[in-house]
Amino acid sequence: MKISILSKTALLIVLILIMSCTTATTIKSGDIVFRGASQSDLSEAINEVTQTEKATNYTHMGMCSVEDEKVFVYHSDLGKGVVKEPLELFLKPDDSSNYTADIYRIKNSTQPQIENAISKAIKLLGEPYNVTYILEDKGYYCSEYIYELFKEDGVFTLEPMTFKNAETDSFHNGWITHYKDLGIEIPEGKLGCNPNGMAASETLDFVKKINKG
Repeated sequence: MKISILSKTALLIVLILIMSCTTATTIKSGDIVFRGASQSDLSEAINEVTQTEKATNYTHMGMCSVEDEKVFVYHSDLGKGVVKEPLELFLKPDDSSNYTADIYRIKNSTQPQIENAISKAIKLLGEPYNVTYILEDKGYYCSEYIYELFKEDGVFTLEPMTFKNAETDSFHNGWITHYKDLGIEIPEGKLGCNPNGMAASETLDFVKKINKG
């Protein structure tokens, strides 16, 4: 059976398109992975007060690093602090709740920029989790950590934090309990960042969903 030149050309175009799509959706070093909410009171509190017009429901995030075709994630997690873990472990829920996980990419990022972020991520390994969510305090909460990695490049911006439900204008019980246990006032209005707000940033492009929940 002979294949015409036109058919060969069409087949070649299809193959190129497939390869292009595959390449475009491959996880790369420097990509940001966002993970959805768990059922804990604190995670629900984070999600409730940080919703954006894009209606994302992220409560955790990290930065990817591809090493020998294996994907690792640098992130700061409650109970662990700043760690580097395989993507599979990052995606594994710590309870029975359903969640989603999506990959985003920084627009027009450069290799030196990514290398610098990874170098900073390595230096901060072992730092504690910032349980107060106040930037001046010791340690890093998840979005603060990612903000710090790209701070020099101005990828993300800080905004006044709110711990109130926009519909009720009242604090979520999770936040009330959290700060009561810490013995400090809720830092309403202080500058900070959160996963939902950072995912909505115009500096990021959505790449693909890697866990449907």
